[in-house]
Amino acid sequence: MDYKLVMNTAVLAGELMLCSGAETYRVEDTMNHILRTAGTQTVEATVMMTGLVATLGGPDMEPITATKRVQERGTNLNCIMEVNDISRKYCSGGLTLEESYERLKKAGGKQHRTWIYNLATILAATGFAPLFGGGITEVGAAVLTGTVLALTHTIGKRLGINGFILDMLSSFAIALAAISLKQVIPSVNDNIIIMSSIMPLVPGVAITNAVRDTLQGDYISGGARILEAFLIAASVALGVGAGIALAGVFFRGGGLI
Repeated sequence: MDYKLVMNTAVLAGELMLCSGAETYRVEDTMNHILRTAGTQTVEATVMMTGLVATLGGPDMEPITATKRVQERGTNLNCIMEVNDISRKYCSGGLTLEESYERLKKAGGKQHRTWIYNLATILAATGFAPLFGGGITEVGAAVLTGTVLALTHTIGKRLGINGFILDMLSSFAIALAAISLKQVIPSVNDNIIIMSSIMPLVPGVAITNAVRDTLQGDYISGGARILEAFLIAASVALGVGAGIALAGVFFRGGGLI
């Protein structure tokens, strides 16, 4: 048994899942299943929001410990499903260790093209408008502000802007665009447009995973996820507030109205 390859496979699977937004207990469970196939006496996997540690050991071998730092996290449910599928097939004998490692190295890539992600963002922003009581005018305006959100996010990711700063800039652009539309179409409800367009930025998955980790007893990861969700919400709120303030100065203080 190639213990080092087992370790590398488990660490890679854990890294992919953690970067894709999986709960820490789920990541630990997957890593433990892979590590147990080595048949060693000691099998340990500890996962936190910012990294993971795994150990293999026994009386007849030198302990092997690996540490992996995770700096970027997102939400990719397809990647989580793919890693789980590879892990199950390997543990059940459907895949060899080498095949599993090679398949994991290819997992986690972009599932769709950028324009599809942008279209989904626009549709999500548009779909929330009627849920907040908006009419056909608000729905049409939400299409435009959703487009602003999609473009801002696409450009920001290509420039490598920090996620929290990018959320702030995106919400700032949304608020500015919504209030600008209000000046062109006075009957439109800019509050509904702003609320609808910032919904794709709301950290719903982070909050859900924070609750799950906390209930599983992973208080460090649960607290870290709650803090992350709070920071995302705060950046969105600051961006909207700054956009509204600037629009107020520009359209009212500047004498354009």
